Amino acid sequence: MSIEEEIFKRTKIDFAKILEYGFKKENDLYKYSKNIMNNTFKVDIEINNDGIVTGKVFDLSTGYEYTNFRIENLTGPFIGQVREEFEEILKDIRNKCFIKKPFISEQANRISEKIKIKYGDEPSFEWEKFPLYAVFRNSLSKKWYGIMMNLDKSKIDVNATGEVEIIDIKLEPNKIQRLLKEEGFYPAYHMNKKNWITIVLDDTVLDEEIMNLIDESYSYADCQLP
Repeated sequence: MSIEEEIFKRTKIDFAKILEYGFKKENDLYKYSKNIMNNTFKVDIEINNDGIVTGKVFDLSTGYEYTNFRIENLTGPFIGQVREEFEEILKDIRNKCFIKKPFISEQANRISEKIKIKYGDEPSFEWEKFPLYAVFRNSLSKKWYGIMMNLDKSKIDVNATGEVEIIDIKLEPNKIQRLLKEEGFYPAYHMNKKNWITIVLDDTVLDEEIMNLIDESYSYADCQLP
């Protein structure tokens, strides 16, 4: 994951604020530049219409792009300072021009918002060791009916890689067996596989279908399923 991806994940751009910040729109890009390291280097930031942020650092004495700060195993005070000042610019843009989202994927955020609207339940981030994992609880019984997690897809599919978000929900065991034959459904990750199932939140499964299944999980949260 790039520096930009790491800093701006779980955020959504406010285009009005980036113009106030000092970005200039050129065709389909928003551009911003700032000198760092006592005017030794220049940072160029571009944001496209999808809110994707990319940055480059240029050596002002040569005009060439400087990329050593992106190599993780390269260390030293000079490289470290370039990396630190580059990250400080990105974090300042994020803090002033982006809105924080609870989850990474658009579908995870949509489902979370639909749960809030339907049941009035907010995601609860309860684990220090896993700060991005969230629980949804039945407000009456206080039992879980959904758990959203981010993980490498290889943990649920040996033929895939890359970070994904999932939701685990409770369902009737026979229904779980039927759903496991469909794309986007997997044996429950870190939960009882008899009564729980994993759904990948990458738009493979439609929001409407997921919400219908969450309805069932919500009702089961009043039962004694383990």
